[in-house]
Amino acid sequence: MTITLLFKRLALLFAILQIAGNVYADDGYKLWLGYNAVADKKLAAKYKAQLAHLKFAGNTPSLNAAREELLTGLEGTLALRPQIGDKIEYPALLVGIASSLKLPGSVCSESELDKTGNEGYLIKTVIINQKKCIVITAKTDIGVLHGVFGFLKLLQTQQSIDALNILEYPRIMYRVLDHWDNLNRTVERGYAGASIWNWHKLPGYIDQRYIDYARASASVGINGSVVNNVNANALMLTPEYLEKVKALANTFRPYGIKVYLSVKFSSPIDIGGLKTADPLNAQVMQWWKDKADEIYRSIPDFGGFLVKANSEGQPGPQAYGRSHADGANMLADALLPHNGIVMWRAFVYDNNVPDDRAKQAYNEFKPLDGQFKKNVIIQVKNGPIDFQPREPFHPLFGAMPNTPLMMEFQLTQEYLGFSTNLVYEAPLFKESLESDTYAMGKGSTVSKVIQGAFNPKLITGMAGVANIGTDINWCGHPFAQANWYAFGRLAWNPDLSSGDIASDWLKMTFSNNPGFISPMKAMMLQSRETAVNYMTPLGLHHIMGVNTHYGPGPWVDNAGRADWNAVYYHKADSAGIGFNRSSTGSNAVAQYQPQVRDLFENLATCPDEYLLWFHHVGWDYKMRSGATLWDEMVHRYYLGADAVKQMELSWGKMAGYVDEERFGSVKQLLAIQYDEATTWRNSCVLYFQTFSKRPIPAQYPKPDKPLSFYRDRKFLLAPGIGGNQ
Repeated sequence: MTITLLFKRLALLFAILQIAGNVYADDGYKLWLGYNAVADKKLAAKYKAQLAHLKFAGNTPSLNAAREELLTGLEGTLALRPQIGDKIEYPALLVGIASSLKLPGSVCSESELDKTGNEGYLIKTVIINQKKCIVITAKTDIGVLHGVFGFLKLLQTQQSIDALNILEYPRIMYRVLDHWDNLNRTVERGYAGASIWNWHKLPGYIDQRYIDYARASASVGINGSVVNNVNANALMLTPEYLEKVKALANTFRPYGIKVYLSVKFSSPIDIGGLKTADPLNAQVMQWWKDKADEIYRSIPDFGGFLVKANSEGQPGPQAYGRSHADGANMLADALLPHNGIVMWRAFVYDNNVPDDRAKQAYNEFKPLDGQFKKNVIIQVKNGPIDFQPREPFHPLFGAMPNTPLMMEFQLTQEYLGFSTNLVYEAPLFKESLESDTYAMGKGSTVSKVIQGAFNPKLITGMAGVANIGTDINWCGHPFAQANWYAFGRLAWNPDLSSGDIASDWLKMTFSNNPGFISPMKAMMLQSRETAVNYMTPLGLHHIMGVNTHYGPGPWVDNAGRADWNAVYYHKADSAGIGFNRSSTGSNAVAQYQPQVRDLFENLATCPDEYLLWFHHVGWDYKMRSGATLWDEMVHRYYLGADAVKQMELSWGKMAGYVDEERFGSVKQLLAIQYDEATTWRNSCVLYFQTFSKRPIPAQYPKPDKPLSFYRDRKFLLAPGIGGNQ
């Protein structure tokens, strides 16, 4: 064979391999459960030697799911099919409920198991027959399932398994995804396709996607799913739809996930034939008790109800002169015999109330502290307005010591650029969780409040408004999956760090290569601050496009009600900009504990991040940076857009670490994000300049189009519209 022919054949082989590689491009469907092969050959060989033999005790639906997951994970990460049996050689991997494994007390003590509760687990390196073995065990089969996912994460992130001693348990009881999905499969504030629930085909057809949804959610410790929109349709409580819900509940049960339903408060009228929904009416009470009994006969582990009442046109107890407590407690009584709970949303505001919208939830719920039944939990958004890119923490978290409070975060990016913008939300979640309420003195963080640290008798919960749809990659943007992942991890343990969660997700989803992890982790951790800068810097808020909330709309002044208009929130005029919530304005600061109130009240101490949230400030006000407010605002807008360009450049260097399909997808989306960030920058700088009458500093390129161009743009049929939540 000649040298030339050899080179030609090698070139042909290389081309074939390239084509073959492209065939196996990753479409993102597997999320963080792709179980990619461990690339480090020495580490893979070491893992295999430690895991060659497997004893898996027990045979329940949850244990079977755990066994299948473990075998799938070992096959993917290590191409390993361990020898399975009771009589096995050592070293071995031993998996099962502690009572079934019959482990000696020296290996697994009662006190350790008690600490894991009903959902936690132990992963330990132990000595059996003078050989090192690994034990994954728990008190329950659901705990074993969680332990298997925890162990597979160790392999996926290439951690040492030589000397394991892991005791894990959830700090929050109810860790729930809220799906704003309608029965016609539209999704309010959904940016990743239609609803994954195909109600027409249920109950007879169980899509594999339902099972994979349950796997992914269970892998991060989520244990509940509200499957329908908070703007609820009463049809969901009819026998026809309850049969469909039962099919989902049966599918989720092996993965430790309970089904919940959003209910319409007027259901006794809408589908029950009653003339009233008054919560103190005997017939209404009985109707809900009968309905609860009906549900639990077919779904014994049904979780309970989520309720949006007396907000944005939704019916509620106030229509009958009753309080939120009256309404919630009536439903709680119906669910209590079945151990169900009521999640009653605190997102309430009324355009006819002549007060700052940010104050209304506190004003309605604070007087009701201690009046709710023990199985009622009040679901409170992280901030007092509505899932803005940045808000101060909601004052209710420091104001209701005798009432269970459930944190509500939004994973779907209603105000953060939909699924075209890469925004890692864990820093937003952590900013809220780590805020100090001072409710019980210094150190009374929101995280401690929602964990029940100051009142252990209270039930605890965290909810996340889901960003999941029928797009092949589930969330629209490959990086949006990280927000689903981060929510689950933080609901399990609110004290985890954003950086550690990002590292785990990157390794499990893409690559363990440090050359990829380091720059991508930095990009993710900065991405939320970047979005704040090009959208709503310095405490600006709710200046998005009307109805769709897509793109900038600081000029919106005709939305039909004052508190849906951007001008209501920024209050820009010739003197300055910002909403005065100090004691000389709406006095919203008074809803916080004195230490927090004083921090926000005083211009000298109010953080720059919340300056225009709490104060109306002059255009020439001197900022901590030394710049005027106008110059600082312009700087932040340009800084945000420029940072997206840097994200593009950083991602462009990742081609060698990522499959072609996802690399190309993210590259295109970052280009869209840069265009949107530039639109935000130009729109807001030009609009606010009409009030400041000050020039854009010379170091920044001037917008190439006039303000009228941006004001006249229309975004017809944008996804996710159809109401507010």
